[in-house]
Amino acid sequence: MKNFKYIITPIAILFSFILKAQEVVPKTYCNPLDIDYTYMVYNSSKNISYRSGADPAVIEYRGEYYMFVTRSFGYWHSKNLINWEFIKPKQWFFEGSNAPTAFNYKDSLVYFAGDPAGYGSILYTDDPKKGEWTPTASISNNIQDSELFIDDDGKTYLYWGSSNLYPLKVKMLDKDDRFLETGVQKELINLVEEEHGWERFGENNFHPTLKEGYMEGASMTKHNGKYYLQYAAPGTQFNVYADAAYVGDSPLGPFKYMKNNPMSFKPGGFTNGAGHGITMKQTNGQYWHFATMALASNSHWERRLAMFPTYFDEDGLMYTNTSYGDYPLFGPDHSTKAGQHTGWMLLSYKGKVTVSSSQMQIKKSTSTDKDFEITEMPLKKNEQGEIISEVLTDESPKSFWVAEANDDKQWVEIEMKAPGNIYAFQLNFHDHEAGIYTRTEGLRHRFTLEISEDGKNWKTVVDRSNSYKDAPNAYITLNQPVKAEFVRYNNVKVPGNNLALSEIRVFGKGFGKKPARVNGFKVERQEDRRDVALSWQPVKGAQGYNIRWGIAPDKLYQSWLVYGETQHFMRSLDRDTKYYFSIEAFNENGISGRSEILPID
Repeated sequence: MKNFKYIITPIAILFSFILKAQEVVPKTYCNPLDIDYTYMVYNSSKNISYRSGADPAVIEYRGEYYMFVTRSFGYWHSKNLINWEFIKPKQWFFEGSNAPTAFNYKDSLVYFAGDPAGYGSILYTDDPKKGEWTPTASISNNIQDSELFIDDDGKTYLYWGSSNLYPLKVKMLDKDDRFLETGVQKELINLVEEEHGWERFGENNFHPTLKEGYMEGASMTKHNGKYYLQYAAPGTQFNVYADAAYVGDSPLGPFKYMKNNPMSFKPGGFTNGAGHGITMKQTNGQYWHFATMALASNSHWERRLAMFPTYFDEDGLMYTNTSYGDYPLFGPDHSTKAGQHTGWMLLSYKGKVTVSSSQMQIKKSTSTDKDFEITEMPLKKNEQGEIISEVLTDESPKSFWVAEANDDKQWVEIEMKAPGNIYAFQLNFHDHEAGIYTRTEGLRHRFTLEISEDGKNWKTVVDRSNSYKDAPNAYITLNQPVKAEFVRYNNVKVPGNNLALSEIRVFGKGFGKKPARVNGFKVERQEDRRDVALSWQPVKGAQGYNIRWGIAPDKLYQSWLVYGETQHFMRSLDRDTKYYFSIEAFNENGISGRSEILPID
């Protein structure tokens, strides 16, 4: 027994070494957010069935978080801003809430408004987790697309507006007297498309006939004594949907246009759009901007939600970090990098895909706000007679594959271009003639994921075959990274009539070299100074490029991610602003250094 400690010590040391050798995978999230989005009633008369989440209003209340979303017939609750659980309230607007607004008043009451008819009572509760709300006795008109803001002195303001013609407005309410209007009403700001290129209507800020963008989604943030009045433009269905801000010393203004606008902008990559949102503060002081992303495949109003870290620089400029904003990002509790890119790259891009069956494979485009451009892909098979899919690794949420059945005989197999260490998956299911309308409980996605190094020997790494989770944009991280070159999705059953997927995304770290720096970067401002043409030399082995720009060399707050191109045309600049541009290349192995920063007068 005297030698017992000498036996234990080497074992303890070995065990400690093994623990240290295992990589600790941090908490992460990925946009679009992984929540159980509600099926919409829009277009139900046309039998168009799809999920959507838009116009988020997110608040912190007594150390926890609540998220209100357009026409969701309830709201979500979270303790960490990553895991969200749906709450079905006992009293709510009959048609759901449209462009909702919520406000936490001194941790005593939550106020809420958002009747889709444009009028109605403001609701309140001291226990949103319980789902019991009380309406005010007063009726307030014009509360559609509104923002309720109560200042530190208790004075209450309602901002509203949704128009391609009329400005945002504000009126004062009496919080202590049923939110009756006090008589103070004022017009505030409107779009100035001839100066602000990003406010122009259309995909990529271009439309053949319509020039006026929509101003909507008012939101107010108070920081360091300044009032940041945020608004969305130019249209929720477009990749350039963004939020910007005017800054004032009073809730009533006057407000001055912020030089680095838009403050929330994500026009490129897999999922686009970062508009009609809200900026809220986490309990640790970190700001976050929750925003609307455009999916716009089944309907122009088919949307998803995103969350980006938000900052105020030394000049008081408000901005979000949307760079690689649809890749895995560090979770809100990360001590130094909350919301920033993890460095996990896309391993599955342009991988070879075979499928069990194929009812159809579709590519869609929404270049205008009218009809979709739809291309049905012809059925293709490889030399082994297996059906090929070209839409599941193309980084487009609008393209999709539909299996012949929604059962456990359906599968998707991806052979990646090179092996890598896999850290996470994102499965983006598509609603093809799902046949579901409004909020429906009991939906669940059941499947397994397998990996292989040789395509013959398979190992299950995710088993949701008996899951009760409804996850139309399922984001799944592994406890430990696994080496693989092949990934296989095995269906059990998913909600709706059909199994359809728009994208299977595999994230991790490749074993090869990251791309070299970009050479030959040119930026040419056009005669219309809101437009700029960019070009560069191709980089060997690059998947794509991330363009960065801003109003100063140390303020490159904007980014636009493109795949497989060596030129790009932007219509998003402000006419009278000097800009600075840089570019970097990326692939499955990492990101290159940035090019030299180019000033553009």
